[in-house]
Amino acid sequence: MLLGVLDIGSNSAQLQVFEVRPGAPPLATHSVKEPTLLGEAFDPGGAIDQAGIDRVIAAVRRAMNAAKRLGAEQLYVFTTSAVRDATNRDLILDLVEAEAGVRPQFLTGADEGRLTYLAVHQWYGWSAGRQLVIDIGGGSMEIVFGRDAEPELSISLPLGAGRLTRAFLPDDPPARDQLAALRAYVKATLREAADRLLWEGVPDRVIGTSKTFKQLARMSGSPAQRKGPFVRRSVTAADLEAWIPRLAAMSARQRTKLRGVSGPRSRQILAGAVVARATMKALNVNVVDVCPWALREGIVLHYLQTTHQESFDLPLRPLAGTPYLHDRSRRDSPVTLVTDSAQAP
Repeated sequence: MLLGVLDIGSNSAQLQVFEVRPGAPPLATHSVKEPTLLGEAFDPGGAIDQAGIDRVIAAVRRAMNAAKRLGAEQLYVFTTSAVRDATNRDLILDLVEAEAGVRPQFLTGADEGRLTYLAVHQWYGWSAGRQLVIDIGGGSMEIVFGRDAEPELSISLPLGAGRLTRAFLPDDPPARDQLAALRAYVKATLREAADRLLWEGVPDRVIGTSKTFKQLARMSGSPAQRKGPFVRRSVTAADLEAWIPRLAAMSARQRTKLRGVSGPRSRQILAGAVVARATMKALNVNVVDVCPWALREGIVLHYLQTTHQESFDLPLRPLAGTPYLHDRSRRDSPVTLVTDSAQAP
């Protein structure tokens, strides 16, 4: 079956179509990206202006047409914090529904974190141990901690790279006092969450899942995307310490010439780097591995878990009664597994 996932974010609306089968990995067969550029569309009151709304509608309409053309049988359409936190969110959803024929749903930050954690946990497996997952989006940052299939803790903070660029870095390149104010805000916002996370102890692996981390890793020398998903990509605290002053001295146009930095994200990569470094410092992290799976893959995995659970008939049967297991007189007797209850004495 072909399942489509359409993620309406601050930079683009991205459609990925997956061929889903129980037990198979969620690998996209097609990907379509349409620009939204919502980072340029917020007014001082936190509403998305008409030009931004028009871009969202056009992007969703084109993505829906692509989903039909590609044969998607089911489709998840959702928006993350860019639209979710806009003061005119309901108006945007109404207009998208009227013009594009679908009403996007929105996830809470905690839900985004849990679904992203699901994807990361599946990618690395049980052997990864206790995982700390950091996802820096356009409007929010999610931090998730856990070892088992369900996370122990999922936190969402208003530290998205696009949101912070709009609020603190209006100049291009930014002034020193603007960068200082950004650093102070990020540090203060992280303080309470960091105390809670440090209480959980040292994770076995720290993982970044966002486009921000992918771009920072590429800038720092990690392999390009064309090398495939199985090569290791990472970013270190030392990498970020070196890059932040360099990025601060560049204009957005100059940053587009760096490895891995796309035009739509060139303005917000500095804020993303500041958040990444501050988070790593607050949590005593020296290196972050970059996972190729994230929120969209988490949605597909959740779909498979909840709608395609299949079981097989186990030929073994449990022993009929627990008293046998506690009978000291028979403790040293061999245990016979009975495969047919009709044969039991």
